[in-house]
Amino acid sequence: MGDKTKGWWNIKKYKCLSGSTLKMIALVTMIIDHIGAIIIHEFPKALVSLFSVGSQRFSLYMIFRLIGRVAFPIYCFLLVEGFLHTHSRKKYGINLLAFALISEIPWNLEHTGTLLYKEQNVFFTLFLGFLGMCFYEKYSQQKVKQVALLLGLFVFSAVFKADYTYKGYCLILAMYALRDKKLIQAIVGSSIVSWSFSTFFGFIPINMYNGKRGFIKGKFLKYLFYAAYPIHIMILYIVKAKYIGY
Repeated sequence: MGDKTKGWWNIKKYKCLSGSTLKMIALVTMIIDHIGAIIIHEFPKALVSLFSVGSQRFSLYMIFRLIGRVAFPIYCFLLVEGFLHTHSRKKYGINLLAFALISEIPWNLEHTGTLLYKEQNVFFTLFLGFLGMCFYEKYSQQKVKQVALLLGLFVFSAVFKADYTYKGYCLILAMYALRDKKLIQAIVGSSIVSWSFSTFFGFIPINMYNGKRGFIKGKFLKYLFYAAYPIHIMILYIVKAKYIGY
């Protein structure tokens, strides 16, 4: 029969990515996405098709955006993991809301060059998802109240126009509810964020997660990871304002 711990069929051997590695994958792909959306998009030559696959044409801009689509499912997965393992959910929620508020200034500047923009940054989406998980768990024995609160957040996420709107909120709840069913989680999650086929590839590193924290430990590195979001957005704003304009 052979050694069942060896060979391609041994799923456990593919569980080789720590939480820290997932964070770096999410961060790098997100930055690539934002570079494409804010900087690359402004150059006409970057919008010209480089090659085609079937009827789908690929430009430099589209390549950047397709790579970037990998990030959001990973961030949602990390949010769920953080929710399940944090020592203080209250502090976890406060941190999400605090960075949502901090990030709003560079987020608005990046998109419009002003302090006003109709959509809100992704930290608000993560915070709404966090609240959804709290309500899902706290009112598990009070179904009417649970459903009412979750639907209320669903409507608010659409009206508030947090990044990815209601689809982002739904993805977080789906990933939480299906956390023990990885294959179904990937299928359902990909269906929710079906606006880009490349989003599916975000579930590959998720399913390679080994459950270990990795090298990002301690408060400094934890908050540095949070801060990387508003910092890189501010840098992109400065680059665009100085060299491209609005």
